[in-house]
Amino acid sequence: MLRLHLRAIALVASSVLLTACAAQKPQPAPVLPQPPIAAVHPYNVQSPNGVRVDNYYWLRDDTRTRPEVLDYLKAENAYYAAMTAHTKPLEDALYNEIIGRIKQDDSTVPAKHKHFYYYTRYEEGREYPVYARRRDSETGPEQVMLDGSALAQGHDFYQIASEDVSPNEQLLAYADDAVGRRQYTVHFKDLVTGKNLPDEIRNTSASTAWADDNKTLFYVENDPVTLLTVRVRKHVLGTDPAKDPVVYEERDQSYYMGVTRTGDDRYIAIEESSTLSSELRFIAANQPKAKFKVLAPREHDFEYHADHIGHRWIVRTNWNAKNFRVLEADDAHAGDKKRWHELVPGRDDVFIGSTAAFRNYLVIGERSDGLQRVRIKPWDGGHEFFVKSDDADYTATIGDNREQDTDTLRYDLSSLVTPNSVYDLDMKTGTRTLRKRDPVLGGYDPANYVAERVWAPARDGTKIPVSLVYKKGFKKDGTAPLYQYGYGSYGISSDPRFSSPRFSLVDRGFVYAIAHVRGGQEMGRSWYEDGKLLKKKNTFTDFIDVTEYLVREGYAAKDKVFAEGGSAGGLLMGAIANMAPQDYRGIAAHVPFVDVVTTMLDESIPLTTNEFDEWGNPKVTVYYNYMLSYSPYDNVTAQAYPAMLVTTGLWDSQVQYYEPTKWVAKLRATKTDQNPLLLKVNMEAGHGGKSGRFQRYREVAEEFAFVVDRLGAVNAAADSSGKQSQARKN
Repeated sequence: MLRLHLRAIALVASSVLLTACAAQKPQPAPVLPQPPIAAVHPYNVQSPNGVRVDNYYWLRDDTRTRPEVLDYLKAENAYYAAMTAHTKPLEDALYNEIIGRIKQDDSTVPAKHKHFYYYTRYEEGREYPVYARRRDSETGPEQVMLDGSALAQGHDFYQIASEDVSPNEQLLAYADDAVGRRQYTVHFKDLVTGKNLPDEIRNTSASTAWADDNKTLFYVENDPVTLLTVRVRKHVLGTDPAKDPVVYEERDQSYYMGVTRTGDDRYIAIEESSTLSSELRFIAANQPKAKFKVLAPREHDFEYHADHIGHRWIVRTNWNAKNFRVLEADDAHAGDKKRWHELVPGRDDVFIGSTAAFRNYLVIGERSDGLQRVRIKPWDGGHEFFVKSDDADYTATIGDNREQDTDTLRYDLSSLVTPNSVYDLDMKTGTRTLRKRDPVLGGYDPANYVAERVWAPARDGTKIPVSLVYKKGFKKDGTAPLYQYGYGSYGISSDPRFSSPRFSLVDRGFVYAIAHVRGGQEMGRSWYEDGKLLKKKNTFTDFIDVTEYLVREGYAAKDKVFAEGGSAGGLLMGAIANMAPQDYRGIAAHVPFVDVVTTMLDESIPLTTNEFDEWGNPKVTVYYNYMLSYSPYDNVTAQAYPAMLVTTGLWDSQVQYYEPTKWVAKLRATKTDQNPLLLKVNMEAGHGGKSGRFQRYREVAEEFAFVVDRLGAVNAAADSSGKQSQARKN
């Protein structure tokens, strides 16, 4: 199915007249490798709304074992390696820069729960963290619970997804994945003896909750094909996991599930949520044999999230409040939402995203004025206040708070120029203590950079917030390169947080921009609703309009604009490549969701059914036609495209590897330009790429090398043009 050969580049010889010198013979141009060409095998994709022909459907192999498919992927990797060989020194330099900013022997701020302070730490040169705790104080003797690097030995990929300590603090349940498929195995460890127990539970979501008897663990089972969370089971230590009883089974495949203990440790809760509705079931943690009760029955377009403190539930909900409000439900009337009482009303200009309950305070994570902020509300009705920030454009979030019986709030603060900072706030006195600011080595000084928030007009008149960072002294003269990031789906917001790797671009003169396009939730629930379903194209046009605004305002040169996005942000990249290819010099699309219609038609593909409320169900004509009008794979046309770097993981469970692979194959067969089109397939990982602490930065360095190399080509062409123009003048 694969044709691989070397393409000879035609040599154009020109005689050059040199004064007092003989004519030199032209040097042969280097022979470049030909990209792999995927065979065409038409396949009819059936739907209630018609048949579409997919020439590259054969690249789908759910077993990931077919030789012709694996050979093609290996050929793509070989082509990538050949085409980027000349940038390897640049990639190495970027990688060394990036990891050179990282303090290798680093640790998190310990978080107290009961008798122990829990934290993770890294040892110099090691890829995975140590999970540890200290008894009674932050300076007590260390007890190592898990050594990630030791557990990862022998695995190309390794991830510890969760750690759950039993109520008596003597046992640990932890879930890991050695493939990258997000199918986790739960293991048990005796923290007193340091030995693992023989019990082992496979095919889980990594969500677990202990009962008070210290021997019963509730967990969520995944469907092995769709990877949906389908059943909650309970396991009693020492019994056969194959016989674990089902305590709840979810029949609606549009829901995800998780299990947890409430903040006051009194209840075990099953949390179920789809895009537009949710439901919570609970039992007392000391009654593992009890039947789960429903806090409030699910309804369409009724979302709620609840935690328990004292004798009441604190409920964050969109019931009669699009941007959510906070209610309380006393234990006696928890199941009757008509008897819930309002604590924090909903507002059109404030989106309430999270809450944390303490003995004397309710803490609210909200979005207001386009920022993510933390507000403190005393239960006694006293003065409310926000946590403080020294930056105008920042992100403040509720941190790791594991106990309710305290007046100390832990919160995190970050901006584009300020590294992530962990604060403890005495909510009674207002005194805040900086517990840690992530160290950035290599002489980083925030005073050398400027962060800015601007508002770009979209074509329908909506103002799109844009976060920018650039070097101090930057001039808006239209000559700088721009690196623009976007996501814009699922109501996930792209907040202005610190990232030390991006300064390898900023220090090279780039302006870095985050386009807070519709489909996220930066400006409230309406911002999300205006970028989903039949309004999804707003996400794409917002991003393009931000680009054109930044160029128009002199933040960037028109021919030096690069764009990057991953997953649903990769869909964004695919859409702008089709809609406005002339606006971008290069695009990096990571694990991109680009074959929208085919994927959403196939309910056997992991996670498809849960996403109908996000994209629409293509079995319904109006959604089919709309999705077909923007799906990147379906809208590839014979036109010039930017240089593109596309990445995927063979074991990706979120966006299957064959989506970007088919997209690249179709682009190669259709596009009219000679710009590089590279596909890199991670054969040992999934959606998140490499698992090691430093390995993932190698992938960032590869991306940045691609971008800087393309910028170099632009600058070289400009220099050549300038020299030729000067020669003509002379």
